[in-house]
Amino acid sequence: MDSKSPIGVFDSGLGGISVLSAIHTLLPGENLIYFGDSQYNPYGTKTKEEITQRCLAICDELIRRGTKMIVVACNTATSACVNQLRDTYDVDIIGMEPALKVACDRPQPQRVAVWATDFTLKEEKFAALMHRFDEKHEIHKVACPQLVRIVEEDDLDNDQRAQAAINAYLAQAPDVDSIVLGCTHFVFFKQKLAQRLQDSIELIDGNEGTARHVKALLEQRGLLNRGEAGTITWMNTLPEKIGLSKRLFNRMEDSIE
Repeated sequence: MDSKSPIGVFDSGLGGISVLSAIHTLLPGENLIYFGDSQYNPYGTKTKEEITQRCLAICDELIRRGTKMIVVACNTATSACVNQLRDTYDVDIIGMEPALKVACDRPQPQRVAVWATDFTLKEEKFAALMHRFDEKHEIHKVACPQLVRIVEEDDLDNDQRAQAAINAYLAQAPDVDSIVLGCTHFVFFKQKLAQRLQDSIELIDGNEGTARHVKALLEQRGLLNRGEAGTITWMNTLPEKIGLSKRLFNRMEDSIE
């Protein structure tokens, strides 16, 4: 591998495209491969063994394609098996977890809602993360499966459905200082949430932090690609989802501009 080798980014489906966009924005010279596992989506309702099996199969393919780093752009997959992936492969494996530390890094006690998949919220990994902060801060867990479905079903422009789901999840923990978007699918709702909340509640996600971590590791390894504009290769276990993948990516890019 060398600096021109691609970075592999994968997710249970299409949510990780929001992470791909953050990496592309920060590191436009990097060649990227995005692998969506839409045929097996959602991961949030599967067992740890099922999720691990899928992640190993995807990483095998990304390694075969010469990736210099793999980003698990899925909180659920990270919770299920990131340590096993790191033990299995010789490249850096970057995982994601709900950005609870960012939400709780305040001088005053915080009231925080963590929106995530049911699997992420029930796993020991999140329990350990939550335990670091729940003595001082009030933390509410909110499972939001409908938001994943809306993205995967190409229904983001259905405002009635999106707002109904958002309102239902807001009602589960209404009196909070911040909401941690602990699933990469949820970042696609950030603008709708911001309009709904009118800055009364801070929205926090881990995408930019993940992108900065990718950059720091590439610099440390001497693998940062400082050449021309990088390429994006699209893969999905349901090839008919690739067109939607590109549209979601463009949607994220437009929101940045």
